[in-house]
Amino acid sequence: MSIFDEKTDRRHTGSMKWDVTEKELPMWVADMDFQTAPQITEAIIKRAQHGVFGYTLIEDEWYDAYQNWWKTRHEWSIEKEWLIFCTGVVPAISSIVRKMTTTAEKVVVMTPVYNIFFNSIINNGRFILESPLHYENGAYEIDFADLEEKLSDPQASLLILCNPHNPIGKIWDRGTLAKIGELCAKHHVLVLSDEIHCDLTKPGKDYVPFASVSETCRENSITCVAPTKTFNLAGLQTAAVIVPNPVLRHRVNRGLNTDEVAEPNVFAAIAPVAAFNHGAEWLDSLREYLWENRRYAEEFITKEIKGIHAVRGEATYLLWLDCREVTDDATRFCAFIRQHSGLYVCDGNEYKNGQSFLRVNLACPKETVIDGLNRLKDSTQAYLEQKNKTE
Repeated sequence: MSIFDEKTDRRHTGSMKWDVTEKELPMWVADMDFQTAPQITEAIIKRAQHGVFGYTLIEDEWYDAYQNWWKTRHEWSIEKEWLIFCTGVVPAISSIVRKMTTTAEKVVVMTPVYNIFFNSIINNGRFILESPLHYENGAYEIDFADLEEKLSDPQASLLILCNPHNPIGKIWDRGTLAKIGELCAKHHVLVLSDEIHCDLTKPGKDYVPFASVSETCRENSITCVAPTKTFNLAGLQTAAVIVPNPVLRHRVNRGLNTDEVAEPNVFAAIAPVAAFNHGAEWLDSLREYLWENRRYAEEFITKEIKGIHAVRGEATYLLWLDCREVTDDATRFCAFIRQHSGLYVCDGNEYKNGQSFLRVNLACPKETVIDGLNRLKDSTQAYLEQKNKTE
């Protein structure tokens, strides 16, 4: 039995994910139902026992942990001065949008993509410039003709890249990233790369940091990373922004400090150190478990659920489901599933360009995955029966 088979009751703990009724099963928001690596818990407990929780500095060991992890795991050498602490990837993205663009400018995104990007753009008085990904034969690719058209808009000043890409689970290869970098440099568009899912890849498969691809990519980019998705630490509010270009770095640093999102709480400073220095073995076991969950889910859906197809993915613990044969209204389908079986998944419309898709979180014990898939099967059958009666 794997440690990831153990169930931890998260109800009544203030969990956003589990703030549901007793009969509902949440498989929506991207956090895991697994306890974090024990070395992280031990580090937090040890620090808590000190009993004093004053203003906290980022010390050298924090920088060392990030540098060593990216060098060892991802073959990217990061200089200490490139790193800036931030309380989260989303706060960093919002701050960077405010600091590096001006009101009414346009921010390019390739959809379907993480829905909070849209909030960071719209809430700051900027406009979304959408470049839809091309979907064919169960796979997504970038429509480079459309992307360049959007980047060439004189009002476009920033591209938010998702690498690996949430929700489709795509790892962008080096050639693709290089082409993105060249196009953005050509049209004077800055790249903001969200790489929070970078460690959650298929066993034996790594991602490519955008800034590592070329000098062009390095000098025209800002990268946001964190241990929070990887080690299930989202509630600790900890992340890092990597900015190799000193001119960009100064502006980003001023923005983060102006927005007061550059100071850590006690545990936000120590958890990444424990994670990156001691969590590799735990992470390797997690990745094996997650991909077994994905394999099981894909096979179950193929055999048992008529009209739904799992999109191939090599990263994240999120399963993107093609439901075009079932519905052209993911919002309605998602609501029906929740009402019918209690299964709570994400509506593809939240990510734009996903009107017939659902997103399902597989980062939970396999017993929960089986329960969720059976609920999805029952709800899909009921939805199709209802649909056939009304047609």
